[in-house]
Amino acid sequence: MNFKNTEKGQAIILIVFSIIGLIGITALAVDGGNAYVEKRRAQNAADASALGGALARIKGYSWVQESYNIAESNGFDNNGETNAVQVFSPPATGEYTGDVEYIQVIITNHVPTYFGSVIGIRQVTVTGEAVSRTKTPEIKEILGGNAIISLAPTSDCNNQRSFWIHGESTLDISGGGIFINSNNPDCALIQNGSGSIRIVGGEISVVGGANIQKPKLLTPYPPKTNGIPISYPPPFFMPKVGCGGKMAEVLEDGITMSPGSYDEDIFPPEGVQFLESGVYCIGGDFLIGGGSLEGSSVVIKMEHGKIKWSGNASINLGAPSGGDLAGLLIYAPIENKNKMVITSDENSSLRGTILMPGAEIHLNGGSSEDGYHSQIIGYRIESNGQSNIVIKYKDEQNYDTYNMPEIQLTQ
Repeated sequence: MNFKNTEKGQAIILIVFSIIGLIGITALAVDGGNAYVEKRRAQNAADASALGGALARIKGYSWVQESYNIAESNGFDNNGETNAVQVFSPPATGEYTGDVEYIQVIITNHVPTYFGSVIGIRQVTVTGEAVSRTKTPEIKEILGGNAIISLAPTSDCNNQRSFWIHGESTLDISGGGIFINSNNPDCALIQNGSGSIRIVGGEISVVGGANIQKPKLLTPYPPKTNGIPISYPPPFFMPKVGCGGKMAEVLEDGITMSPGSYDEDIFPPEGVQFLESGVYCIGGDFLIGGGSLEGSSVVIKMEHGKIKWSGNASINLGAPSGGDLAGLLIYAPIENKNKMVITSDENSSLRGTILMPGAEIHLNGGSSEDGYHSQIIGYRIESNGQSNIVIKYKDEQNYDTYNMPEIQLTQ
């Protein structure tokens, strides 16, 4: 028997199997790596398609077509052979099935193999799936219905304080809390002297940290720190306030004024005690040194100037109860960064939102038991003086607006 020839045949068989094994390893390395790359490409395209579709839906475009267009621009044309793109709302599978706020995009990609076909694997199928959420605008109370809001995203402990209560001032708040947006870790909220805060039906929430000299003067204590910040400009739609070219005028009685634009340096004119219902667009400063001013269903727009009210003044102003500006009492566009000093005597009352997102608001007194039925929103807030400032926030008396639409990639 010729054993030598037999061994030669065995060697050939071993070489063949070795080659097949090498091809398999090569297929795993090359085709597997290629499949991984294609899966990432499909996933990125699905993410972009789901987000683009959500954005198109919020803007009122054809969001389904936009989803397909974005997928195609990323290399997936839904030809049914090499790839398929599926768009669902509500999602067809997963935890958001049946919820129309969500858009699901599934991209299936058939990837041809280079070496895998030798061992019978002609293609590898990979998928990318993404789910986005579209949260449409809705009219609701501003920023959770906090009674006082400081919007400044940053601050310091000296000249640019975000929320500072001092002197003998007391903020006596019911129906809502305080929100301070500054991320300063040491002094986003500063309390010193005998300045105090008493809140019923709300809390003190601070994005950054607090510097409290006398903890017993804060209720509730401690304030909640390290909160979630909001963007600035703030994430809600500002009101559209205008006077339509109408000019404000003093009536024949000398003490009553009609609504409209007023571009003189000081508002109200000397002797005016009553404001008729309507919108007042003030180009100068709103200064009250004493006496009284009354008006119901009025909206004051501070276009450029500042506010300075005296503690000797009796001020009774109320916002409209209906219409697009319902609940809005005083508005300063975000470009108006003046100091607004709000003070009044014990007979005063305000009803409606004071919205001045770029301004520094000083609450310097107002011993009125009726107080301010207002949501007060400014860039920075300071409270001092020797008065008990009563703030009774009620949503139905204040301005509600559209929050910004949101899109989220949830999966």
